[in-house]
Amino acid sequence: MTTQETLENVEKALSEIRPFLESDGGNIKLVSIENNIVKVQLEGACTGCSVNQMTLKNGVEATIKKHAPHIQEVINIE
Repeated sequence: MTTQETLENVEKALSEIRPFLESDGGNIKLVSIENNIVKVQLEGACTGCSVNQMTLKNGVEATIKKHAPHIQEVINIE
């Protein structure tokens, strides 16, 4: 899979997740993809949310891996 395909698949995954985050007053932004690790930034209400790590692993990471199975991990950059 090319870098461009990976980027498109990750963006597709984030657009799937975004409505759920926005409904809680938050959002997510793609920062970078390096060595099969996706770096994102949770924004708005997601920043101080106590369940954001659970959301990141169970929601965001799972959805990204569904679209781009070679991704190893998703990390939130604060």
